[in-house]
Amino acid sequence: MPFSSLGFSPDLLPALLRAIADTGYTSPTPVQAAVIPAALEGRDIVASAQTGSGKTAAFALPLLHRLAQAPAATGARRLRALVLVPTRELATQVAQALEALGAHLPQRPKVLAVFGGVSINPQMMRLRGGADVVVATPGRLIDLVERNALTLGGVGLLVLDEADRLLDLGFGQELGRILGMLPARRQGLFFSATFPPAIETLAASMLAEPLRVEVQPQALAAPDIVQRAIAVDAGRRTQLLRHLVQTERPGRVLVFVATKHAAEVVADKLRKADIQAEPFHGELSQGKRNQVLHDFKLEIVQVVVATDVAARGLDIAQLPLVVNYDLPRSSVDYIHRIGRTGRAGEGGMAVSFVSAATEAHLRLIEKRQRLSLAREQVAGFEPVETAQPGAADPLSVGGVKGRRPSKKDKLRQAAAAGQALPPQAD
Repeated sequence: MPFSSLGFSPDLLPALLRAIADTGYTSPTPVQAAVIPAALEGRDIVASAQTGSGKTAAFALPLLHRLAQAPAATGARRLRALVLVPTRELATQVAQALEALGAHLPQRPKVLAVFGGVSINPQMMRLRGGADVVVATPGRLIDLVERNALTLGGVGLLVLDEADRLLDLGFGQELGRILGMLPARRQGLFFSATFPPAIETLAASMLAEPLRVEVQPQALAAPDIVQRAIAVDAGRRTQLLRHLVQTERPGRVLVFVATKHAAEVVADKLRKADIQAEPFHGELSQGKRNQVLHDFKLEIVQVVVATDVAARGLDIAQLPLVVNYDLPRSSVDYIHRIGRTGRAGEGGMAVSFVSAATEAHLRLIEKRQRLSLAREQVAGFEPVETAQPGAADPLSVGGVKGRRPSKKDKLRQAAAAGQALPPQAD
């Protein structure tokens, strides 16, 4: 099925097809083929879409088509479309995608990305002339509304991207406030990788008789990603990581760790071994995060050691290797992490370090993702530790998905019950 058969207006089709070709798409992905025709008809949609599915274009193209059919009047632009995202990096990426896909339209829409972690004043200045589309994290959006920098009364299209992540980060209260500011009659496009009760409740509050679109996770894992599991004692993971970087020479490497402290420590140890490495986590300033990503894309930095803030929303072209230094907490996070490689038709590799203490947790991930990974050993790094009888998997205590509820699970349960969730910084 070509993009030309999805229902775009003949007047706008040439400009959109030209932009689609510029971005590298040759034919619609499953989520694009299912979402775009229904969105062009004005339907509300709730879609299960994970990393690498092409979901950004699935909502960006109908959004741009809608704006182009009713161009903004001269003078100050009124906000007509709003995209809510969980992280700063995803806000920037979505805004860039909207600008690229709208590059050849007769009247290009004004698209702005707004997020916390940076001064609000430049964003307020950019909003003085209005905007057609704002891509925002919830906390910063509310700040801008309260300062009268923008109003939401004219929004005709609302997109929630990575809705499960929005609730994971504690944005339930902010989402409720934002929904209350929007006009009752609007179109809603809702994208989430998972649908626990809190997400279902949120979808019911913002959508009217939505079309449900589901893309199976197995189909999203199809890119050419070689997955490996290397057995190693927990205390030797940094040495093994350094060995792999220095001997296999993979080029750029994205390493996932569990905590901000670990990101700093591992990056520091790699630098002491003359490997250009930088940490990447939520406590860094936005300027520092932008600089790290810029240097990583230019290969000035070889290794980025990141928390799960980088698991969604980052699109690094031709990233050859992802390493799970610490295993992810859930099987869904595993898919998001490894999905940073093997993008846009490129091949990639994902390596997970597994110790005696985390072996049971990796088996759980394998079961839920229908995987079976051979346990490799690297000469000189053979594990000697064994799991203590009766000892709990440290990743399982307190809330591996499907077991005891964690703090994040309790936040989602509170949202489902209609309780106010505490605001958190974005």
